[in-house]
Amino acid sequence: MASTPAQAPAAPAHPVAAHPAPALTERGRQKADRRAAILSAAARQFAERGYAGVTIEDLGAAVGVSGPAVYRHFSGKSAVLAAILEDASRSLLDGAERVLVEAPDAAAALRSLIRFHVDFALGQADVIAVQDRELEHIDVAVRHEVRSLQRRYVERWVATLAELRPDRAEVELRFRAHAAFGLLNSTPHSARTPGRRPADGTVRGILEEMAWASLMS
Repeated sequence: MASTPAQAPAAPAHPVAAHPAPALTERGRQKADRRAAILSAAARQFAERGYAGVTIEDLGAAVGVSGPAVYRHFSGKSAVLAAILEDASRSLLDGAERVLVEAPDAAAALRSLIRFHVDFALGQADVIAVQDRELEHIDVAVRHEVRSLQRRYVERWVATLAELRPDRAEVELRFRAHAAFGLLNSTPHSARTPGRRPADGTVRGILEEMAWASLMS
């Protein structure tokens, strides 16, 4: 994710924290849990078989409901795909803003941003694979929103880098950020090779070290 090359105006490195969402009722929690389960199953199936190779019935079966029951949560398969990508992009942006609010300085902020994105890359490898292959299947308006969220996420990194590397042009800093995302988002391939995956702690350490070097060299 967050590999879109389009540029946007630089954002502040330390944005104001978002207000917490109101607590859900029990019924609302159950609905949210079912929605999340459908999205998780869909991301896994889209990553393994491709968007075209998965039906609504497949999605329902994966979470123990009939295909038509999926329509209680989504208008169709394309809406499921759109939700996967939009939710992931919004989660990245929200997470980056939390990280930046809590960081005491720019160096700590960058290290925290790297750790945050490594967490995402290791935990959401299916989503990354789906983003890489299936973005064009979603509605144009939703695609625009996804890309807008991703650009804003990139700009949080660029603004942080600008504090640490005032000697570098903004265009270079943005390029470095995209290069780091390319490295971190390679985990669906590099960290999931059957029989060849290092321990999670080793993978995490390698990714964090290489990302820092690519950004600050």
